[in-house]
Amino acid sequence: GSAPLFSTVLMLGVPAKLAGCREIVLCSPPNAEGKINDAILYAAQICGITKAFKIGGAQAVGAMAFGTETVPQVYKIFGPGNQFVTEAKQQVSKTGTAIDMPAGPSEVAVLADETCVPAFVAADLLSQAEHGTDSQVMLVTTNETVIKETLSELVKQLARLPRQAIAEKALENSAAILVEDLDEAVELLNEYAAEHLIIATKNAAEIAEEITNAGSVFIGNYSCEAAGDYASGTNHTLPTNGYAKAFSGVSLDSFVKKITFQMLTEKGILNLGKTIETMAEAENLDAHKRAVSIRVERLAVNEKG
Repeated sequence: GSAPLFSTVLMLGVPAKLAGCREIVLCSPPNAEGKINDAILYAAQICGITKAFKIGGAQAVGAMAFGTETVPQVYKIFGPGNQFVTEAKQQVSKTGTAIDMPAGPSEVAVLADETCVPAFVAADLLSQAEHGTDSQVMLVTTNETVIKETLSELVKQLARLPRQAIAEKALENSAAILVEDLDEAVELLNEYAAEHLIIATKNAAEIAEEITNAGSVFIGNYSCEAAGDYASGTNHTLPTNGYAKAFSGVSLDSFVKKITFQMLTEKGILNLGKTIETMAEAENLDAHKRAVSIRVERLAVNEKG
């Protein structure tokens, strides 16, 4: 990408290491000099990542999914990217390579009322808009004055940004929405299912309890989204494009697969036998039923003998 996101290396490398992954592979696009950013490599080093390849984009996804002469084939691919990376991840997931989630261009939605600080809201919107021209930011409010004051602040703050051109382009894809009341706002936001949702309202914690679809929620005027990107303790690799309706963000659990074990004793099969036989018979799966019956019958013979 256009920014050296070493924080994403930490967000993915740390839980992978804690989960006990034996091999962790990093792919990152090189700069104009053909080098991976130093901060990214340092983050990889402190996470214990020993294999790093100068490759990014959809081609990196393909290389890791199928393996090449140099890039090893992996079981699961993690990390956000543009729409091409997201599509590539979804395509390889059909061929047996697992993925964390569809995580595409960045998004933030801010729910604000008259108790918000418009300068804070503008700063939060711009913090996502500067990620890339395909980012999307949205302000939802019950107060028209909040929109006017936030737009005024956007103009002031945008002029001071080194990545002004990128943020300006992203703002073209964005919106400020005036709603009748907070109930309508919550309904809209649960449908939108933003990657990041900031609630800058009175009784923000109570409103947060009504949110059912969002990647990560930031409650109150001082809970900026940037804190979640770096240091508040949550993971910043989150579902985008409405996928927060079905996916959660990355966590330690994302790097773990589970195996179930069971061992039935003679007493156990006798206790469960009738239940299993009845259910199997109801599903017309006679071999299932017989797998239990044959054991129960053997135990009955042994008991008589």
